[in-house]
Amino acid sequence: MRIAEATYQAAGSALEKLRSAPSNSRILVIGDLMLDEFVFGSVRRISPEAPVPVVEITGRRFAAGGAANVAANVAALKRSVLLAGVTGVDEPAARLRQLLDAISLDSSCILSDSARPTSCKTRIVAAGQQIVRIDGESRDALSESVRAHLTEAATRALRDANACIISDYGKGVVSPDLVSALVAAAAPRSIPVLVDPKGHDYSKYAGVTLITPNLKEAEFAAAQPINSDNDMFQAAGRIMRIAKCTALLITQGAAGMTLFRSGRDPLHSPSLAHQVFDVTGAGDTVVAMLAVAMAHGLAIDDAMLLANVAAGIVVEKPGTATVSLDEMWELMRDGYHRRPRP
Repeated sequence: MRIAEATYQAAGSALEKLRSAPSNSRILVIGDLMLDEFVFGSVRRISPEAPVPVVEITGRRFAAGGAANVAANVAALKRSVLLAGVTGVDEPAARLRQLLDAISLDSSCILSDSARPTSCKTRIVAAGQQIVRIDGESRDALSESVRAHLTEAATRALRDANACIISDYGKGVVSPDLVSALVAAAAPRSIPVLVDPKGHDYSKYAGVTLITPNLKEAEFAAAQPINSDNDMFQAAGRIMRIAKCTALLITQGAAGMTLFRSGRDPLHSPSLAHQVFDVTGAGDTVVAMLAVAMAHGLAIDDAMLLANVAAGIVVEKPGTATVSLDEMWELMRDGYHRRPRP
């Protein structure tokens, strides 16, 4: 399905506004930090020890994951970003910090906790297909002391921010107390607080500006299946009542994304992706673009259109990836939406 020409033009107009705006906004990103490892190889035989493929390694790549990938996406949009979270004191933490330093991220609010490992996801890939993922992590809540220090550092950093992203991957960093403190600190300056959520209890996000679940996450949070537009409307209403949020954006992969706000009709934007190579981190791209657009005062409708364009581009890239405003501009100028789909 092709996106309506008028909608595409509106996205282009919003992008032009954002590209011409001074790049002096600052985004605070806080949440679960991860290191993504990609191990590439080839498969030519089955193991004699068990009925599993033998992968002959040909290369490795590391990337910032979780909240760190959200921050990398903000940085790719040429906006200042301050990243807050917790790592262990281990080799993955050292690699992650090297990656963050390479893109000049402000990591002064990243705390080290020797009592927990740095979350690391290792993906084994052969012939373009992910064979298995190996996770090394802790999902325990932060200790009271670490949580207090992180909350204090994040609320202090929010004084100089124009938007805040809470990236929750369910690894113990994002707590109701942390969210409550950030919402309270953001309120006096009307700073938008956006959440990329996890889990089923959205009451812990009470009072935030926008929550961005995917379809499965929305089903889980609403405790109901979503098989139709009516199901989605009901689920959205239930989630918004629980979370007391201003808006809800449900992303639906190839079907696009739908924005819900109290008292207004839902707004849907079809997907722009021509082919999906890898959805890893696509939600990070969406929430990063939304935050950057809203930090510059763009209406949430326009922010959604830009997020949809960005998501359509990033899922065509392998692994954890980012997209820039210039890349978006060039593709839209060349009629990206008119290209034939497979």
